[in-house]
Amino acid sequence: MSRVLGVDYGDTRIGLAISDPLRITARPLEVVAPDRFLDRLRELINEYEVTTVVIGLPRTLKGGASASTAGARTLGEEISGLGVEVVYVDERFTSRMAESALLEAGMKRRERRVTVDKVAAAIILQSYLDGNSPSSRDVTDHE
Repeated sequence: MSRVLGVDYGDTRIGLAISDPLRITARPLEVVAPDRFLDRLRELINEYEVTTVVIGLPRTLKGGASASTAGARTLGEEISGLGVEVVYVDERFTSRMAESALLEAGMKRRERRVTVDKVAAAIILQSYLDGNSPSSRDVTDHE
């Protein structure tokens, strides 16, 4: 069964997360440098049979475009050229949520810095999975 890959876009680091085969849960995967991202993504698409890539779209608090929004959209255009579906989701507060979770887990600052992006990607991906699960869709009772 195909999987979904989550992306937390950043100018210096890109966090990645992967779904389970049933597309129910997301787990942090890794952090890659932007200059290595597309090569690594090709490998992951093949390894995990990825058919959909979910990109966190940076937004301002009021919901408008931020300075990083254009970069995330450009990245999405490049990814769509790899033959996978690209979906954008609002990523507001995901990095803060990830940072908070890592603090609660007692992770040291240096470890958090290299981990936060992949945890944020997992939060982005889980948000998408929760909104697209069979239990979240309208179901008509056919009695």
